[in-house]
Amino acid sequence: MLKEMKVLASGRMRQAAFDILDEKTTLTAWQKGGRMPQEEFEKLLSEADALFSAGNIKIDEALLSKAPKLKVAAQSSVGYDNIDIAACRAHGVRVGNTPGVLVEAVADLAYALLLDSARMIVRGHQHVKSGAWGENKGLGFGVDLAGKTLGIVGLGAIGAAVVPRAQASKMEIIYHNTRRRADEEKLGVAYADFPSLLAASDFVLVLVPLTEKTIGMFGRKEFALMKASARFINTSRGKVVDTMALYEALSEGRLAAAALDVVDPEPLPGDHPLLTLPNVTVTPHIGTSTVETRDAMARLTAENIIAALEGREMPAEVRP
Repeated sequence: MLKEMKVLASGRMRQAAFDILDEKTTLTAWQKGGRMPQEEFEKLLSEADALFSAGNIKIDEALLSKAPKLKVAAQSSVGYDNIDIAACRAHGVRVGNTPGVLVEAVADLAYALLLDSARMIVRGHQHVKSGAWGENKGLGFGVDLAGKTLGIVGLGAIGAAVVPRAQASKMEIIYHNTRRRADEEKLGVAYADFPSLLAASDFVLVLVPLTEKTIGMFGRKEFALMKASARFINTSRGKVVDTMALYEALSEGRLAAAALDVVDPEPLPGDHPLLTLPNVTVTPHIGTSTVETRDAMARLTAENIIAALEGREMPAEVRP
């Protein structure tokens, strides 16, 4: 019976998910914020049929060996680089994530960061707040978006949602994927190989998943291929970028600006060298941080768990 199934949450969950799981299963959720004490977590894990992951733990062989009854691990995110999919498969644990429901929110933020990199919105606020506006200290000039080339690295669902936003600003759009899209003409984009995209783009937006192949994808070599006037925007994962290589390119004038929602390390220390630069905006990984999107992600995670426990097809299952 479903109500006898035990569900454990690795962190605070939104009410939208809590209500679904609390009604239909035996739920243990740590709603105080932070992390549940490890000893208590492991005891509950040993009896859990399902794990609701807030993305704050590694789901690997070490964890799975302590969860003999586990049938499903569902994570409230689209990314799952903290989950060892092969180990889950070996233990018979199904894995769920939340693609689709976060596309528009992340696309909004990616476009907002693109705008900020061009028009220094955050820097302008800081300029006013410091009192410099009244002292005739110039902020400097930004650049137009119209007529510029946006290069999207990783044109998936989120990238495709960014395209019409950028087209509204009259930008030309090129992209690079491991596989070309069949709908290039419909989207109004053109394919470019990776070096050519870097060389041609006035703005480079990174939207790739974190994999063994994309870790360190942007380093000294890649930044050297870009225009000195180019702006770099990353809303994928911090480890895709060599942070110090980016810092060097920006501080030495080999890149014009960067706007980042993800960094390496996370959280970024307040005294990190990157934050000393005037041409950098960093937001604290808030791509999905809207009320509507987080609720939708929570609901989908709960629905993944219910479906798996009932032996049904999950709405969003990660398959090897």
